[in-house]
Amino acid sequence: MRNLWIAALAEYAVRSRLITEEERIYSTNLLLDVLQLDDYAEPEDQDEVLRRADDLETILKALLDDAVSRNLIEDSVVYRDLFDTKIMNCFVPRPSEVIRNFNERYQDSPQKATDYFYEISKASDYIRTYRIAKDIKWKAKTPYGDLDITINLSKPEKDPKAIAAAKSAKQTGYPKCQLCVENEGYAGRVNHPARENHRIMPVTILGEDWGFQYSPYVYFNEHCILLNRKHVPMTIDKAAFAKLFDFIRQFPHYMIASNADLPIVGGSILSHEHFQGGHYEFPMARAGIETPVTIRGFEDTEAGIINWPMSVIRIRNKDANRLVELADHILKSWRSYTDEEAFVYAETDGEPHNTISPVARKRDGFYEMDLALRNNITTEDRPLGVYHPRPAYFHIKKENIGIIEVMGLAILPARLKTELEVLAAKMLDDSDLKSDERTEKHADWAEEVKSRRKSEINPESIDSILKEEVGMVFAGVLEDAGVFKRTPEGKEQFLRFIESL
Repeated sequence: MRNLWIAALAEYAVRSRLITEEERIYSTNLLLDVLQLDDYAEPEDQDEVLRRADDLETILKALLDDAVSRNLIEDSVVYRDLFDTKIMNCFVPRPSEVIRNFNERYQDSPQKATDYFYEISKASDYIRTYRIAKDIKWKAKTPYGDLDITINLSKPEKDPKAIAAAKSAKQTGYPKCQLCVENEGYAGRVNHPARENHRIMPVTILGEDWGFQYSPYVYFNEHCILLNRKHVPMTIDKAAFAKLFDFIRQFPHYMIASNADLPIVGGSILSHEHFQGGHYEFPMARAGIETPVTIRGFEDTEAGIINWPMSVIRIRNKDANRLVELADHILKSWRSYTDEEAFVYAETDGEPHNTISPVARKRDGFYEMDLALRNNITTEDRPLGVYHPRPAYFHIKKENIGIIEVMGLAILPARLKTELEVLAAKMLDDSDLKSDERTEKHADWAEEVKSRRKSEINPESIDSILKEEVGMVFAGVLEDAGVFKRTPEGKEQFLRFIESL
């Protein structure tokens, strides 16, 4: 059977246009070397090869099982991921070829170029589509429109053996982080993912060398990352706004956004300058302007507060340079802004708190930028952040609110899949929720939902009711992250800041 799977993988690579027919034997020999095999014969049943070639997940599982049986690798998801990436690298075009193909298509249209690059990233198994397909996704109706909810199941849990190996592994500074360009082609190790099948597209942003790649986890359609080729920290400033629009000029079918540059309200990697984008309309983009405003000196630019749980100013102009100037003006004003009544402090004991998460797009011939005001102040009562999900929401979402969540897409932990299934069953038969560790954390919330929606709950409706309620919790999470609250007092405070501009 081993030869069948080898032949099926080569056929898959030809079909997926990773290699040409002329490269089939060469790539197969590379694979034999990775598998530490000296002998190979083409299977007689070619119909079976053709049939199997459509299922990459099954092909790789069979080859990995064989490698485990021959003691080439440990039987652990970490070691399997390291090894199957090495396998796929036998079939992935060299970076120069991918770059050449991308640039040729870009001459026709930017979208044809990104379509090609995205398909290559999936076909090479850098984006593991069969894992991402397991993610649970739904839309939840809220006062702010439909929010996107996902339970992320595509990141595999490390097993104890791999965790122990990672702790004892030699620490290295190469690559410096998972966003560095040195990841391209890197074999990986137990504490750093393999990236041999990874390709990075060189792009020029404001005259500097940057890289354009896709996220291996694809939280939304064509989820891409724009990264500085230098390992420099995240900074939100006038140049950052200009970089976002330079990308939009080159790829007008994409949106692009940035995490904030301060802990708690920033992303998970503040040490490397990067932005996130994609071919996707987020719920925040669909939110309309609720309160139009005019900003002195920028009367030529549309501006307003949007109908959103967080504190977001939208600015709009056909001239992106005017938006860069206005965004910089708003940022500088916000950095130094204090309103004690609103519990907004620019700094405490010399530590800055105010920053912005920007989102850029082009729509209907206009450039747009959404500026989400962020503040990372903490108190004794709220050590994780005043503008962070309240403890009552931790059973659903405890992690920091990054730019993807800011735009209305919840990335919820994998544990919720099982917990919500068990919770639904227990709510139907009135079981004790606090006696089971899987439902204990949800007990108070579930009891409140039961008392409020008792007449609606039945075996056919319980799953959809819980999904609706999770969506409302996420809306509350975003409201908590909003600096100016969705109250008459909060709106007055928000307008007070805008007036200060």
